[in-house]
Amino acid sequence: MSCPGEAPRPADKARMKTSPPGATGKRWGGCWAPVLASPPFLGCEEHAAQRHHSEPGKLAAASKLEVSMPAVVEVESGGTARIECNFYIPGNGSYTYINWSYIDRNNRVRLCRITGSKILEENVDYKGRLSVGEDNALSISRVMMQDARTFVCQVGAGSHGVGENRTELHVYKVPEAPEIGANPAGISVQSSDIPQIAHCVSKNGFPPPNITWHKNGEQLQPEEKMVKIPATLTRESSGLYTVSSTLFAHVTREDRNSLYHCTVHYWLRGQRHAVESRRVNVTVFYPAEHVKLQVMPSSALVKEGDDVKLVCEADGNPAPVFSFYKRGLEDSWQDLSSLADTNSGVLNLHDVKKSSSGLYRCQTLDLDDMRQLEKDVELVVNYIEGVHVKMEPSSPLQEGDSVRLSCDAHSPVALDYQWRDEKGRKVGEGNQLFLSNLTFETSSNFSCKVIAPSVPGLEQSKQVAVAVQGKPRIVAISSPLYVRQDEVVNLTCKAIAFPRPSVHWNVNGTAHEYVENQHIASNLTVRVNHDLLQAGAMCRVSNALGISEKHIQLLDQKTPESKGVIIVAIIVCILVVAVLGSVIYFLHKKGKIPCGRAGKQDIARNTSI
Repeated sequence: MSCPGEAPRPADKARMKTSPPGATGKRWGGCWAPVLASPPFLGCEEHAAQRHHSEPGKLAAASKLEVSMPAVVEVESGGTARIECNFYIPGNGSYTYINWSYIDRNNRVRLCRITGSKILEENVDYKGRLSVGEDNALSISRVMMQDARTFVCQVGAGSHGVGENRTELHVYKVPEAPEIGANPAGISVQSSDIPQIAHCVSKNGFPPPNITWHKNGEQLQPEEKMVKIPATLTRESSGLYTVSSTLFAHVTREDRNSLYHCTVHYWLRGQRHAVESRRVNVTVFYPAEHVKLQVMPSSALVKEGDDVKLVCEADGNPAPVFSFYKRGLEDSWQDLSSLADTNSGVLNLHDVKKSSSGLYRCQTLDLDDMRQLEKDVELVVNYIEGVHVKMEPSSPLQEGDSVRLSCDAHSPVALDYQWRDEKGRKVGEGNQLFLSNLTFETSSNFSCKVIAPSVPGLEQSKQVAVAVQGKPRIVAISSPLYVRQDEVVNLTCKAIAFPRPSVHWNVNGTAHEYVENQHIASNLTVRVNHDLLQAGAMCRVSNALGISEKHIQLLDQKTPESKGVIIVAIIVCILVVAVLGSVIYFLHKKGKIPCGRAGKQDIARNTSI
């Protein structure tokens, strides 16, 4: 019979032509052989009595016994392997026996022998795992790694001789997903030896898998003095393999963000498969190349009284040791490291002053290579100082005078000026304030508020007293005042002046003075007698610049009895007028009073006579 790669021989063509109608077949390695539908598997003992011919029809006309089997059968560990054995006996003859066996170290070990109705033998190593179908296929259940060997089907057919063929049984087991572990200690870019990056393990695979390494998705290849990838393969007692691989490679500072993973590769049914591990990152140690020093908050916004941080940052890993200095006189440097956190690179300055301004330096030291880097920054502390208010004229002011207030201050930034009175009300802007027609009421404490708009919160204030001098002016008295004889009353006199005046009364009593809104007031408690009621009282207010006086008039207030008599009299008068009106109206209605038109005519006639 012809096989793959050969042209059909004449005898093969003849056999094909004589194949009985309805015969079915299957190719094994390119050779055609009839195949029956697969019946339920039978044990070797049960199979003998039910099989006589291998096939219902002939392969084709042939002169010798032929056996065909698949070259390779693949099965996963723990599954069931089915190995087919198809044969043709010339002349539609019957087989005498079928021997199933396997090759072990060039020796043939029998598994099963099928002869007529005799009980078939079964290998004890496969006891309970073998069965043969009616199509002569050998099935092995619960396949193990040791089952990966060559199986032989031998058919004896009496005078037609003996034929056999063999099949390689391949057992596979998909390996477990790879487990990866990165170097926990970290790696230095200055390492002279090739450092270990990570280790990868994949367990329980068959046939032996292999491992590849990848960085940022690209596969790594061994490179002399740069990349090494040693691997080990271990056969476990189960017959499965564990493969492990370690990646050794030099790193650079750019590898601080690199991601590594390993991939396990294995073959299955003639195809290559792969399973990837998780991605890992390794800690990379490298010296600093650049250092940065900055003021927090921004130097342009720092003002006196602020808390300031000088933050020093370096791009090395681990961070270097930080030191801080401030430049002094004659280019000398003051060490401030005792005030700083040398590990985190932060220098804290509390309640900064104008004197805190200056040039600061951060210096880094890498303990691996003792390399030093440094960076300077200028700290400017904004301030307002020398706030001064000038008043022109500076001589004592009188009521009706005018005055000009001027405010000045010094600062490294632009300033704005505001004027406010002692109640905090804004009364002007700019560095000058002009006040005209001054009065005692104008006298006040004015403040100049100096503001730096570019530096939020930076401001200073200075007060000035604008005092208007003059003799006292009485602004209020309790006059006229209605009193009664022997009544105790309060007499009030209020005045304004500068310098502060004193108040005197020309009568005896108890006086109480108090200040209210720049005014001085005096209350005199006194009992009213006949003389006081007649003469009244005099309030006299004086200071160094003059005297003012005012008279308080006291008026006699009638008693409640007198008021009652007057009221009664008024009521009686009203009643009398009402009664009189009623009488006149009554007489008019009776005609006793000729006020109508007829009366007027009678009077006229009498006059004419």
